[in-house]
Amino acid sequence: MDRTYERMFPVSSLTVSRFVDSITCKEEVHQAEYYLYKFRHSPNCWYLRDWTMHSWFRQCLKYGARDKALYTLKNKVQFGMFPDEFTFNLLIDSYLKDKDYKGACAVVEEVMLQETFDLPTTQILSLYALSKYLTTKPGLSWQEQRSMGTALMLAGLKQENSTGLNAQVLGHALIGKVEMTRGIHAVFHKMPLIWTPGYFSRSLAVMERVCSDAGDLRLSKEVLDTVQEMLQDLSSPTTSEAGEENTTENQTDESIDEEDELEMAKLPLYLAKFKDLSEQLQARGKVESAGLEALVSRLAQETLPACEEADIAEYRRRVQEWEAERLQLIRREEEMREKTKQEQEARKAASDAQ
Repeated sequence: MDRTYERMFPVSSLTVSRFVDSITCKEEVHQAEYYLYKFRHSPNCWYLRDWTMHSWFRQCLKYGARDKALYTLKNKVQFGMFPDEFTFNLLIDSYLKDKDYKGACAVVEEVMLQETFDLPTTQILSLYALSKYLTTKPGLSWQEQRSMGTALMLAGLKQENSTGLNAQVLGHALIGKVEMTRGIHAVFHKMPLIWTPGYFSRSLAVMERVCSDAGDLRLSKEVLDTVQEMLQDLSSPTTSEAGEENTTENQTDESIDEEDELEMAKLPLYLAKFKDLSEQLQARGKVESAGLEALVSRLAQETLPACEEADIAEYRRRVQEWEAERLQLIRREEEMREKTKQEQEARKAASDAQ
């Protein structure tokens, strides 16, 4: 690879794939990171193969370089790392096994940014990581609240059950808190979110849906208490003054527009409606004593084994496709070498004839 770069020749995706596959120690992981970066900034950058990304993350986990896996994932534009959901699941699971819930949530954030919550396993693992991290009562910055809220909301939208609805209520509320303190522009900037104000109203809409449900859908008392605490804190005069000071220090005046001010003025209405809906939920037996963590754990125990079997079958099918594509590239490479060799021999023969 060094010789190829020195001669200003393009490095093929197959060469990069071989390099990553041949990693045998942690030191070589660092070397591969350098060449992945160089390949990303080369003319062939578009051709980094899916199996190469998957192999890179597996090799990082195998040789104790998970920090490198997360670094290249966070800097995906510089390294071209856009893994599939199965690879995401491997990373999240690795952090969960070590009870590193903050690290697992860092991976979930990337899943959220790529909007790859299609597999049930990814949804459940993401919700599990988020709920576990929230139980540690971390001090979240507004950016972290926005990211966790968006991940909870997007993953929850994929689950048509009590767990998913609880995630939606809490997710919308976390985003709504950011909206109330920093404006709607801070909410959707570089995020897969709509720019229409009213995230607290969406949280209340989910509560209304549960109230009108004739089935066994329930909302967690823990989640409801958390949302109530947010609304009360935002409605208190001291919090409003602190929020105004924080906004003045960190944002320009243009970041809070007329729409934001109108939304902030609805806080008393939201709080009153929340209390009314909470009473209705309580009266109809729609309040669950278990917290979000317990609900997600229960869902994981009930559904994850069957989902994992389906994922493994799909993974095996995908590996076969990758192998077929790899063999096709190898044949093409051999054909190109043979063609180049024949052209060189022809030029040499013509030169000798002269």
